Amino acid sequence: MPPLSIMIKSASSLCNMRCRYCFYHDVTEQRDVKSFGIMSETTAENLITKALRFANGESVAFAFQGGEPLIAGLDYFRSFVELVKKHNVLSSQIYFSLQTNGTLVTKEWAEFFKENGFLIGLSLDGDFENNRFRVDDKGNNTFYKILNTAQLFQNVGVDFNILTVLTGNCADNIDDIYRFFRSKGFKFLQFIPCLRPFGDKSESELYMTNDQYADFLIKCFNYFVKDYVRGDYTSIRYFDNLVHLYVGNRPEQCGVCGHCTHQFVVEGNGNVYPCDFYCTDEWMLGNVNAVGFESLANCEKAKRFIIESLKVDEKCKSCRFYPLCRGGGCKRNRADRDYCEAYKKFFTSCLPLFRVFINERKEEQ
Repeated sequence: MPPLSIMIKSASSLCNMRCRYCFYHDVTEQRDVKSFGIMSETTAENLITKALRFANGESVAFAFQGGEPLIAGLDYFRSFVELVKKHNVLSSQIYFSLQTNGTLVTKEWAEFFKENGFLIGLSLDGDFENNRFRVDDKGNNTFYKILNTAQLFQNVGVDFNILTVLTGNCADNIDDIYRFFRSKGFKFLQFIPCLRPFGDKSESELYMTNDQYADFLIKCFNYFVKDYVRGDYTSIRYFDNLVHLYVGNRPEQCGVCGHCTHQFVVEGNGNVYPCDFYCTDEWMLGNVNAVGFESLANCEKAKRFIIESLKVDEKCKSCRFYPLCRGGGCKRNRADRDYCEAYKKFFTSCLPLFRVFINERKEEQ
C-alpha cells in the first residue's frame, strides 16, 4: 500500500442502482446528511494540494468509490487528473483506482482509464443467477451491462479486478461462480463479506453463517492452490494476503492486519473519515477545505479509532491460528458476526496447503 491512500466519494452516496446489500446506503442512514452531492473542483483541488503536501514526495493513491463515482461525470475526473499533474511538484508516484458498478461505462470512459493508468474494481457477483442482488432502480438484474463493461475493459486494455460481495448465496454457489469467472478470463478477484446494517442481527440468504463461510473458504482456497500449482494462477486478494503473512511478508489489505491503520475517506463536501465503513457523524475527523492531513491524522478521534481496534479477544491470544487469522478481520467485520468457527475449520483443513507458497517470500524493500 502506498504511504498515503485516500478514498474519494466523488459523487457521495449517489447511485443509479439499488443493490440489496449496499453497505454504504446503511452508513449514510446513520448520518444527518445522507448525500453531500458531487465534489466541487475547489474541494478536489484542496484535497489534492494538501495530500501531496502531506506525502512530501512519497507516493499517493487516489481511490474513487461511491455510491457510484461515475455519476460525477468524465469532466470531473479529467479535471482531477490535470490538477494532480499541476500540483505534483515533488514528483510523487501517483496511483489512481476506481470502483464502479459498471453500468455507466462507455468506450470513452474506458479509454480515459487506460490512458491514465486507472485500476478499476468492477462489481460482479457471478453469472446471471448469482448476480441477482445487483439490480437497477427498476429492480432489473444488471448482469449483462456489467459483463459488457468487462469485455470492453478487456478490449481496450484496462486493468481491472472483479469485486464480489460474499453473501450466503455466493458461498453456497462458489463452484459455479469460480468456474464462470475462469471461463471469462477474470484473473483478479476479491470476495468481500456481506455486512448487515449497524446493529442488525437478522438472518437471510445475504448473510453467511459460520458453516457457509467455512465451506466457501475451504473450496475457494483449494481452487486457488490448484491454479497456482499448475501455473494458471488467479489472484484472490484475501488469500494473497494470507500467503504474505504465512511466508513473512507484510499484508497490503487493511482488514488482514488485525487492526485499523491510518485511512482517509473524503466525502463529496470535503468531510474526512477514518474508514469507509465508518463515514458517520460520530467519526467525522474534520473537513479537507479547513484543515490538512497532518492535523487529520493526529487528531484525538483518529487516534482513538485506531486504538479501539487494537484490543485482542482473550480467546485469540492462545489460538494457534492467530498469526494468520489476526482475530477475524477488521473491526467492522468482527462487529457484524463472530466467524471464529469458520476460520478454525478453514485453517485446520487448509493450513498444510500453504506450504506450496513457501518460495514466495520477498525481501522488504
